[in-house]
Amino acid sequence: HGDLNDENVLVEGDRVVGVLDFGDALKNPLVCDLAIALAYLLLGQPDPWDAGARLVEGYHAARPLSITECELLFPLMCGRLAVSVTIAAGRRTQEAPRDAWFSTEDAAWRALEGYVEVDPVAAADRLAARIDVTPWPDRGAPGAELLARRRARFSPALSVSFETPLKTVRGRGAYLYDGRGRAHLDLYNNVCHVGHCHPRVVAAGRAQMGRLNTNTRYLYDLLSEYADRLCATLPPELDHCFLVNSGSEANELALRLARAHTGHRDVIVLENAYHGHTTTLIDISPYKFDGPGGEGRKDWVHVAPMPDGYRGPYRGRGRDVGVAYGQAVGRLVERMERPPAAFIAESLPSVGGQIVPPEGYLETAFRHVRGAGGLCILDEVQVGFGRVGTHFWGFQQQGVVPDVVVMGKPIGNGHPLAAVVTTEAVARSFGRTGMEYFSTFGGNPVSCAIGLAVLEVVEEEGLQAHALEVGTTLRDGLRSLMDRHPVIGDVRGRGLFIGVELVRDPDTREPAPREAARLVNALRERRILTGTDGPHENVIKIKGPLVLGEADAALAVERVDEALAELIR
Repeated sequence: HGDLNDENVLVEGDRVVGVLDFGDALKNPLVCDLAIALAYLLLGQPDPWDAGARLVEGYHAARPLSITECELLFPLMCGRLAVSVTIAAGRRTQEAPRDAWFSTEDAAWRALEGYVEVDPVAAADRLAARIDVTPWPDRGAPGAELLARRRARFSPALSVSFETPLKTVRGRGAYLYDGRGRAHLDLYNNVCHVGHCHPRVVAAGRAQMGRLNTNTRYLYDLLSEYADRLCATLPPELDHCFLVNSGSEANELALRLARAHTGHRDVIVLENAYHGHTTTLIDISPYKFDGPGGEGRKDWVHVAPMPDGYRGPYRGRGRDVGVAYGQAVGRLVERMERPPAAFIAESLPSVGGQIVPPEGYLETAFRHVRGAGGLCILDEVQVGFGRVGTHFWGFQQQGVVPDVVVMGKPIGNGHPLAAVVTTEAVARSFGRTGMEYFSTFGGNPVSCAIGLAVLEVVEEEGLQAHALEVGTTLRDGLRSLMDRHPVIGDVRGRGLFIGVELVRDPDTREPAPREAARLVNALRERRILTGTDGPHENVIKIKGPLVLGEADAALAVERVDEALAELIR
């Protein structure tokens, strides 16, 4: 019907005997009629939730409601009232307004102002109080209880985000939902690359799990099909693939490949780099070995300056800066007593502070490393699969081709999948060691089906171009706040890989880690999820799902503006 408000329902005694006004009829979920009726019924009622529960009870007796429909009633009610007051505001600009146009306007505004404070889960419970349906059945235990149980069962090394940890029960698109049914915009999670619980990815995994799941010692079509599709996104030289389960496993394998091919052991890394949590990867991650609990640098690890255009010895912009940072890698190579097995870096360092290396950096660094016999490994775990917008892979922005590419996190949209892709020569060197390589779960049919679905969604939904468009909007919006908030020293990034660096003084660029931590927690309270990174923990990192929309970007900018105005005066 589309407009089942109280003025369009005919009642005789205590029975509904008819419905008027079919001018708004449309193809839409039937539950919208119930939501519209509820939106108007509850206005001005002495006990609105009981009145609503009685209406739901009667409707459910005639047409049973599903769990999802019960969960949607309250947000649909709010949506209807928002439309109603918006239409009323528009009509006030017309000539000869009619009083009937505004009959519910004041009541609708009062209701909306009250509903802002109502938990969607609590509202769903009240509306379904008289029927045999339990909305939000997955709400589980309260967050405080879960935190206590977690602390009792797990090591304190397993950290949580935010001063007030967030309990999530569902994810959809660019949003996570807490146990009270409230939506939180996820600008933080680059794992669910094509959106939380993307239906196509979920369906692919579910279907394959019901058909076949085994290991790579058997032959099955999906392994070759997925490897072909994955390698097709890369330069033709990179044509040999290893499928594993995590970015850490992939980086560990990449180092083995480099050492097998070169016969050398030493590795060049970047300041504050992080490449994984295995023992070897902690050894090549200054973020870990120079941090709390770290044991310092091993003698086979050599640290090059972070190619940071905002701060550092060669700060500035343009190709000359990139070449200067690349030459620093060359000087490091010259000082090494032994030749390097590899130079490993993120194409755009994330933990290092959401850094966009200046043009010419990778080309120059690669030339020095290869000249000394080393391989060049690029870690695309954080930035691959179209995130940078202009290219599918971050390294393509600098016009280089690495010897080994490592990928993880977004490759499976949350499913444990990762990959290493290299050249035929490197793969053959690894094979000649005589040691068998095998991963029980790496490249299993379910992982391949999910990975294939992710690639197809990125391509068919145009998410690379979307990341560039929305990311540019978001970055420009954040930059527009710099004049009002001098604490923002720099806003940088490509596509939906963005960093906002906070400083205490724009001239000295003194880092502002305390302010960054306060901002992240203030945004969490405003249901915007971010985190901090960088050597000083003063960079707000943004790298959410690629399905982030223009309205989401505008909301994020608005909330950052609000939070900074409140926190830093």
